[in-house]
Amino acid sequence: MACSGTSSTETQNMGDDAVVVLGTLQGSSAVLEGQRRRLENPAVHLQAMDGFLQRTGHSVEELDKLRAIHVTGTKGKGSTCAFTEAILRNCGFRTGFFSSPHLVHVRERIRINGQPISKELFTKYFWEAYQRLNATKEVHGDSMPFYFQFLTLLAFHVFLQEKVDVAVIEVGIGGEYDCTNIFRKSWVCGITSLGLDHSSLLGDTVEKIAWQKAGIFKPGVPAFTDKQPPKPLRVLQSRAEEIGCPLLVCPALEEFEASQGPLQLGLAGLHQRRNASLALQLSNSWLQRWEAQTKPGLRETKWPGRSQVMRCGPVTYYLDGAHNAESMQACVRWFEQETALEDQSLGPGVKVLLFNTTGERDPAPLLKLLLPCQFDYAAFCPNITETPAKDKARQDTGRRCLDNQSSWLRLTGGALSPHPRHHQQVPHHCPLVAHSGSRSLVFPCIHSALQWIGQGTGPGLPRSAGEGAARTSVLVTGSLHLVGGALELLHFSLSS
Repeated sequence: MACSGTSSTETQNMGDDAVVVLGTLQGSSAVLEGQRRRLENPAVHLQAMDGFLQRTGHSVEELDKLRAIHVTGTKGKGSTCAFTEAILRNCGFRTGFFSSPHLVHVRERIRINGQPISKELFTKYFWEAYQRLNATKEVHGDSMPFYFQFLTLLAFHVFLQEKVDVAVIEVGIGGEYDCTNIFRKSWVCGITSLGLDHSSLLGDTVEKIAWQKAGIFKPGVPAFTDKQPPKPLRVLQSRAEEIGCPLLVCPALEEFEASQGPLQLGLAGLHQRRNASLALQLSNSWLQRWEAQTKPGLRETKWPGRSQVMRCGPVTYYLDGAHNAESMQACVRWFEQETALEDQSLGPGVKVLLFNTTGERDPAPLLKLLLPCQFDYAAFCPNITETPAKDKARQDTGRRCLDNQSSWLRLTGGALSPHPRHHQQVPHHCPLVAHSGSRSLVFPCIHSALQWIGQGTGPGLPRSAGEGAARTSVLVTGSLHLVGGALELLHFSLSS
C-alpha cells in the first residue's frame, strides 16, 4: 500500500530517502562519539532505549503486547529464530521477526509472516518513527539513536502497529546490555550454542560471554538453552537462579522424534538439528496457552544465507555466512556432505572457495578449517558488489583480501607472487591477482568473482554446460555481507 496522498513515484523516493537518512545514524561524528561513550558504559546504552522508545510514542509496558520470544547465543540464533517463527506461522499466528544483519536490503531485518516488510510499509513506519525522534531531539540534548537502536525501535513500532500475535526477537550482540533487552517480561527466551565471539565487548572467556547472554533472563519467564559445556552452563544456571528464571536444557532432537516420528528440516546441516530442538522448546512453551501442532514449520523453514544452495546452470553455489570457528566447522561438514552426494551421482567436479572476513577477525583459523574441502581454486574479494570507482577505494577494499590470500598460500604451501598491490589497472572482469601454483585469486568485487566463475575464465573451470565440462561447486563463506552481496547478484542474474 502506498502512503496516503502520495503517488507510487513519491513513495519510492521517500523510501530511498529513508535508507539514506538511516545511513546517517551509522557514521556521523556525533553518532560515533555516542557509541564510544556507550561502549565505555554499556548500561547507558540500554537505558537510553527507554527514552527513545517513549519518544517514538510507545512505552515499555506496551511491549508486553508483543508476547516476545527473545533469543541470544553465539551461533545459530538466527536459524533458531527462523525455525520458531515458521512453526508459529504454520500454526496460524501472525508473526513478527526481527533479526540481523540483513543480506541485501535492510527491510529483511523486519519481517511480517516470514516476509520482509514491503517498501511501502517500511517507508511509512520509518518516517513515523524518525520524525517523532527528530522532533524531540532538541529537548534531549540532540540525542538520536544509532543505527541498530533505531532499527530495533522501528521493529517494535512496526509489530505494534501491525498487531502481530507474537514477535520473535534475535539479540544483536550479547544480551545484558543489548538494546533489544528492554522488555519488562518476554514470554520465553532461549540461548543457542555459546563460544568466543565479540570478545572485546563481551569478555575473553566463554564464562564471561555466558554471563552477558543470560542477561535476557526475566523473573518467572521460562528459558531454554542448547547443551553447553559445563563451565558456561553453570554460569547460566547461577544467573537463572539469581534472577528467578526457570532454566531447562533442551533434549536432543532424537528424543522428540522417538515419540513424534522423523522430522524434515528446511535448513541443511547436522548443526541445524540442535537449533531445531531449541526452536521446538521455545514454540511449545509459547503454545502452552494455545492448542496447535508444531511440526510443519520445521519443514517449511527458509533462512537465506545459511546452508543455502543455488543452482545456476553448471555452477552450484553453497552459501553460508559462517564467520567463527564453530559455525565454520558446521559449514565445512555441510559442504562436504552435499558435494560428496553430487560427486557420487554425477562424478567429480571443480570446487571453488569464495571467501572474505569482516572486522578484526584473523582469517587464518577459518581458512585452516576449510582445507579438508580440497578446493581447486580459492577466490578472495571484498564485500562490495561492484568495483569502487576510485583506485584509492579499490586499494583499501582489496587490502584485506590480499591478506586473506597470503594466509591461504601459507596454509597450502604456495609461494607468494610478486607484490600484488601494484596491479591497479586490471579490467573489471579479471582477477586482480592470479597465483597459478596454488590457484588462488583476488578480485576487486563480488561481481567480478562471480563473472569469472560463471563464464569459466579460469583454467579447468567450465565455460558452459553445453561443452560437457565438469560441474563447479562454489562455497561462499566467511562473512554474511559477502553472502548477501552474492545472493543479490545471483538473484538478479537468474531473473534476467
